[in-house]
Amino acid sequence: MDDENLTLDHLGDNRFEAFRQAEALIENRRPLDALKALEPVLEADPDKPSVQLLAGRAYFHSAQLNHAEQAFTRVLELDPSDHYARFVLGRTLQRLGRLVEALGQLRMAWAMNPVPEYQDAVSEVNARVRLQGT
Repeated sequence: MDDENLTLDHLGDNRFEAFRQAEALIENRRPLDALKALEPVLEADPDKPSVQLLAGRAYFHSAQLNHAEQAFTRVLELDPSDHYARFVLGRTLQRLGRLVEALGQLRMAWAMNPVPEYQDAVSEVNARVRLQGT
């Protein structure tokens, strides 16, 4: 193996480790640290849905909701069938107060994967939309 391939493999290993570190930091409720760890991965692989999804989660948990919306929207541009990205985009829109848009995303997520968590979110936002309409 030549030096260039060794360097590329090493960079790939570093990005993988940074991605895993960012995941762990989010799980430990340290989203700002996760974003810092994820920086080199975002620079190297901005069009990977998994990278954008992780960044979106970190933005969401650090209340950077506009950035979270952009990341989740990018995931859905790359993979429209990602029900979890639709769910967290819906939750992001809900936190931004854009309830009708949130409801649309949450309903699609639930239709794609009818789990109780998604149904609960649909019910919650639907109730809030009805309250605002009265």
